[in-house]
Amino acid sequence: MDDRKFDPNKSDRLDSPERKRQLPPETILKELPIKKSEKVLDLGAGTGYFTFPVAQLTDETVYALDIEPKMLDILATRTKEHKAKNVKILKGDIQQIPLGTQEVDHILASLVLHEVDLIKTLKEIKRVLKPNGTCLCLEWERKESNEGPPLHHRVKSTNMEQSMEAVGLIPVQISSPTEDHYMILAKKR
Repeated sequence: MDDRKFDPNKSDRLDSPERKRQLPPETILKELPIKKSEKVLDLGAGTGYFTFPVAQLTDETVYALDIEPKMLDILATRTKEHKAKNVKILKGDIQQIPLGTQEVDHILASLVLHEVDLIKTLKEIKRVLKPNGTCLCLEWERKESNEGPPLHHRVKSTNMEQSMEAVGLIPVQISSPTEDHYMILAKKR
């Protein structure tokens, strides 16, 4: 599956003005009902595009999980720059999340689920979510576009819904922030 992983040498794309215009983090995060007392996990956190805006929404821990050493270095630097005392950086694979069972209230999976074994990862997401916890999945729609991963790596939105339901994550809201992306907010059954 390594051919599906994001190239860390292109990390500047993750914080580009174009991405911020298309997928403004504050707008996307309005879909997650984060309270000040809740823990959040950012899967495949990358440069912290969503990590640091999330850290402003809660007083609890925000776990920034990534496996790529270059991204972890960027996260460490940015955590200091943002003085984000509630951000905890985790090195690990999103298919084997290094957290305990029912550890977090919310999970953000932004443009990473097409890179992994989907069912295995969704089961891990369910495992670490507290009862009634939510997962916000932002993904590329399975259609041709000028950006993003190859078509054969993408997961069609209806297939994502079905996969979530199969592991006990119930889609409660589905939207399309752009013509190339979809978002699914799912709740742990």
